[in-house]
Amino acid sequence: MDAVTLPAQVRDLGRHAYEPVWRAMQGFTDARNADTPDELWLVEHDPVFTLGQAGKPEHVLMPGDIPVIKVDRGGQVTYHGPGQIVAYPLLDLKRLKIGVRDYVCRIEQAVIDTLDHWNIHAVRRDGAPGVYVNDAKVAALGIRVRRGCTFHGLAFNVDMDLAPYHRINPCGYAGLQVTSMLDLGGPSSLDAVKPVLLDNLAAQFGLRLQTAPPPDLAALSSFSAAAAAPQAA
Repeated sequence: MDAVTLPAQVRDLGRHAYEPVWRAMQGFTDARNADTPDELWLVEHDPVFTLGQAGKPEHVLMPGDIPVIKVDRGGQVTYHGPGQIVAYPLLDLKRLKIGVRDYVCRIEQAVIDTLDHWNIHAVRRDGAPGVYVNDAKVAALGIRVRRGCTFHGLAFNVDMDLAPYHRINPCGYAGLQVTSMLDLGGPSSLDAVKPVLLDNLAAQFGLRLQTAPPPDLAALSSFSAAAAAPQAA
């Protein structure tokens, strides 16, 4: 675990649709330079299925009224919705002197340590990024690295309706069980979990966290070289 040395701004966006936040993440990453402080964004998304770069449309079984957006992260299909903490670490891996594999392991460890705070024993699984409890997935990872800087990130189920996961093969695995902190005996409040998760992320990456206002999503989106209409899956 690293010494706490580098500042990082924490921005809690509250509840937002997926598309504007995704475009703003792209814009932030495109606009940043070697001196830009790292940021951690927290958000609760409106219901959406996102299909990663390797995503196969056949893993989206019955989307129904939930939109499907093809995005530029790694991985297959996942679901975001109310009651889930989505954390977007916008980090300069070169400055942190860590590689992508180490980055993924540290995010997973932060979630494992957060669950341990409530005496929930969780593990990672080789070849299937994310965090699992009793073979059920409680947190999913999907990342992108551009010019050594990360965006996208982590989806952590706290207290959410898990039914939409039955409309997909989560992360490309048919029959994969999905769970939530509440179902595991943990808290139902996102506000209870957020500070513990942030502390563990900070410890893993050696960050000194500073609270900052929510980002200007529209302004950041204008920086994105990839800003375009969403692609239907």
